[in-house]
Amino acid sequence: MKSNEKKALDYHEYPIPGKLSVEASKPCATAEELSLAYTPGVAVPVKEIAKDEKNAYRYTNKGNLVAVITDGSAVLGLGNVGALAGKPVMEGKGVLFKRFANIDVFDIEVNCKDPDEFIKTVENIAPTFGGINLEDIAAPNCFYIENELKKRLDIPVFHDDQHGTAVIVAAGLVNALEIQKKMINEVKIVFLGAGAAGCSCARLLKKMGAKNIALVDRKGVLNKNRKDLNQYNQDLAVDTESNTFDECIVDADVFIGVSGANLLKESHLLNMSANPIIFALANPDPEILPSDAHQIRNDIVMATGRSDFPNQVNNVLGFPFLFRGALDAKATEINDKMLIAASKALASLAKEPVPQDVLKAYGLKSLSFGPEYIIPKPFDSRLIDWVAKAVQDAA
Repeated sequence: MKSNEKKALDYHEYPIPGKLSVEASKPCATAEELSLAYTPGVAVPVKEIAKDEKNAYRYTNKGNLVAVITDGSAVLGLGNVGALAGKPVMEGKGVLFKRFANIDVFDIEVNCKDPDEFIKTVENIAPTFGGINLEDIAAPNCFYIENELKKRLDIPVFHDDQHGTAVIVAAGLVNALEIQKKMINEVKIVFLGAGAAGCSCARLLKKMGAKNIALVDRKGVLNKNRKDLNQYNQDLAVDTESNTFDECIVDADVFIGVSGANLLKESHLLNMSANPIIFALANPDPEILPSDAHQIRNDIVMATGRSDFPNQVNNVLGFPFLFRGALDAKATEINDKMLIAASKALASLAKEPVPQDVLKAYGLKSLSFGPEYIIPKPFDSRLIDWVAKAVQDAA
């Protein structure tokens, strides 16, 4: 076993298995405290909530509790590993919620292949929570599940693989375009990958002003000649003669990869416009390595999904603060206005001087807005003030 794999297993097993625990938020050390925490004292808030359900936000942790829920059908880049095998990822999501936004999480793995049964399960347990974070659910079920739950529930429902990715991509792209002196309404953007992340990113960028976006999946360009498109991607079909990625990438200003390793070739990069932007976001191995991309062209701005390269597009920059802002506002949904507010806040923060504690956390001597720094680092403690506040104001 490789040393890094052993480290990962040891981290999850010791000193106790897993990454999450439940801790009491009130003292329970005396007979009186016990009587308040449980019977008979607990009956008093029960009666108040029975009179008015909004009182749950006063007397329980509902307002600071998020469910991270999966069916295990699209876990990381590992595919359909099943609900239980997805639990380490859901626990990890809980750690990030707590570490970055002080939000409590229950991770819930639903052993269910039927999307309607999954929806009913979430609907039935929803009263416990202030928000629902859907995670690692394969397309197209993820679209259907999210849409149905949004209709049925009066709390925020958020699919992070779609909208979390979109927020960070949009923030990074806004700044990359500024550096490359290009306008979002004028550039040609090509996505390689048209699943949950690709489609959601494209839609958010369109709402932010992008006019020329093409998506490419395994069968080619999503164009209006395709007969196999469905209700979840038809709106993204474009009127173009291009049928293949090779054709579509010619003269593109922006490449956004949410697909697989090593799929952006030297010829593709050379065929792009001057001063291109490359977001190679496949994990763990990007569509092209930064070292290779920079060797091919010296006029690029590049981001990946990895922490060991500059400009990491990481959802941890988004979902904790989106939920923090939504919970603080007691919002019933996370809408496009809130997503755009989060993106703009992230983009703006990257232009501020970087604090010393952030530099120290990453072993850096200096860092400033430019090609190697287009989005903030996850350990920037200002994120909660900038992003959560922007989301709360938008809500």
